[in-house]
Amino acid sequence: MPPHNLTEVCNAIIAYIANKDITIDELIKHVKAPDFPTGGIIYGYTGVKAALETGRGRVVMRAKANIETLDNGRERIIVSEIPYLTNKAEMIKKTADLVNEKKLEGISDIRDESDRTGMRVVYEIKRDAMASVVLNNLYKYTGLQSSFSVNNIALVGGRPMILNLRDLIHYYVEHRHEVLVRKTKYELAEAEKRAHILEGLLIALDHLDEVIALIRASATPDIARDGLMSSFALSEIQAKAILEMRLQRLTGLERDKIKEEYAELMKTIDYLKSILGDESLRMQILTQETTEMRDKYGDARRTEIVYAAEDISMEDMIEDEAVVITISHLGYIKRTPLNEYRTQNRGGRGSQGSTTREEDFVEHLFIATNHNYILLFTEKGRCFWLRAYEIPEGNKQSKGRAMQNLINIESGDKVRAFINVKNLEDEEYLNNNFITMCTKQGTIKKTALEAYSNVRSNGINAINIVDGDELIEAKLTNGNNEILLAVKSGRAIRFNEQTVRTVGRNSIGVRGIDCDEKDEVIGMVCIHDAQKETILVVSEKGYGKRTDLEDYRVTNRGGKGVKTLNITDKTGDLIAIKSVVNEDDLMIINKSGITIRMAVQDLRVMGRATQGVRLIKLEDDDAIASVAKVDNDMIEEEMNVVDSINSDGVANDGIENMAGENNESNSDDGSNNEDNINPTDEENA
Repeated sequence: MPPHNLTEVCNAIIAYIANKDITIDELIKHVKAPDFPTGGIIYGYTGVKAALETGRGRVVMRAKANIETLDNGRERIIVSEIPYLTNKAEMIKKTADLVNEKKLEGISDIRDESDRTGMRVVYEIKRDAMASVVLNNLYKYTGLQSSFSVNNIALVGGRPMILNLRDLIHYYVEHRHEVLVRKTKYELAEAEKRAHILEGLLIALDHLDEVIALIRASATPDIARDGLMSSFALSEIQAKAILEMRLQRLTGLERDKIKEEYAELMKTIDYLKSILGDESLRMQILTQETTEMRDKYGDARRTEIVYAAEDISMEDMIEDEAVVITISHLGYIKRTPLNEYRTQNRGGRGSQGSTTREEDFVEHLFIATNHNYILLFTEKGRCFWLRAYEIPEGNKQSKGRAMQNLINIESGDKVRAFINVKNLEDEEYLNNNFITMCTKQGTIKKTALEAYSNVRSNGINAINIVDGDELIEAKLTNGNNEILLAVKSGRAIRFNEQTVRTVGRNSIGVRGIDCDEKDEVIGMVCIHDAQKETILVVSEKGYGKRTDLEDYRVTNRGGKGVKTLNITDKTGDLIAIKSVVNEDDLMIINKSGITIRMAVQDLRVMGRATQGVRLIKLEDDDAIASVAKVDNDMIEEEMNVVDSINSDGVANDGIENMAGENNESNSDDGSNNEDNINPTDEENA
């Protein structure tokens, strides 16, 4: 068994006592690795983790060495700590033999300069040699690197067993608990013996004259003892204690001391009995004892841990910070730290965002954190996923990396929708969430998230797309959301998600909204909190408005919907529909790459059929390309963005109505429309 750091072990014991169901991974946060008295470096964590988890493993240890460069340009290696159980003199001798045998090149001299202040072994490097190469050879051929084989065999109930970290702590706590119980029982027995004697002395003091008379009248001590036992109902032990009591104990002060001692002893007896009767109290005592031991004898870790490349995951190396992920029209993707975007007032000209080619522009922008999974859906219905940190990082001005270099997307296909997912491994999370998709022609489909948890490198089918149609949106829903679909002519429909039954990945789906031949769906909103969220719509020429959800009444799926924005030549076609709350910020991107960020709380709520107000000033040849929202509360508190941020986007101020209320569409509730695209569309697979 290797030695460990007392502070770390005590912390692990305290954590185990607090939670008996604690896992090994949670204990490893306290006991990271063995800690050797000679210091040095533990190189690589695979063997250490195996030892902690199974009781068997191989810990690779290295000397702590650094390279110094002298004034004359020559280098030397200074070793200040060596591996555990390595004999310094033998190590130096073996190294010298290897140098003399020409098996180690580049060393001109070895000196042991260790003294009472610490260890110092110096390897002088030849002028034409590289110290780093020599050091690697020293690790390879000499005692500067060694291994410690862990084999945690211990006797448990008289039988040898191999124990992992949790088992070791479990049986140690059991042992300490048994010791505490036996110790408490012993102390209780001793206290009760003493209390029994004191009770006899108190009886004698209460009948002092009678006791003295009886003793004076007795011929022998035995007669006096028997007389005391019969006259005052005393035990033999009590009678002997009375006979052995010195006369000075009869003074008033000594008598008070006996009474005080008896009172304190009774408190001690009650406390000891409470310990024996309450396991939680015993665990508190063990925790206190362990804490005192840690505080008195604990010290800092001496052995450093250096993780080898194979031990380090990307999650360990990359901070889980909030980032802005942008995707351009031509399929370039990048991630940028969120703090590069600053908040501006509504109506400003914005700041330069992505630098793209003339014919390219930013089409998608959303917020994620580095450890999230990004599900990417193409217009042909394929699904891919990436970890956010796998997306190349770039500043606001860089154009990013071509999507084809990151995922195996087909020629002629492009990403049209995305979902930011925190976890693809939690079974409960997968089973209670769905991906709801809609197409340009108004088809809607709902599939369980679990169906997308194992995406292959060449992607999987997310939805079957019919000829002439394409996927435009995909959202994460919980089965009870309300859904709004909007078309570019300015109409929107609201219905409950439960009206869309769950189907498999390869099905087509059902009709969500009835579109004319010249019309098309421009967006979908999934409402998570109907009390707080408002609906924001934006037109391509920079106009938009924010409206209460109540203005959109619930209708049947498949209808034509109601007017959501008064479309004019001044506003242009509707291009975005988003759900927002007051705490959000908005990010608007136009086709020239300009971005603007504004606070939703600056935008007042307007009527459903109004024209809206100007959100961003555009040049004559420019137009809005994409809208997104920033969830400030989530980013500030947890630096973790909720899944709905992927789709919930922009809001609008509406300082004044620029057009009055207009009449709603005649087919308001859509009751006269066919429910399904065709009789068998839900069954296709």
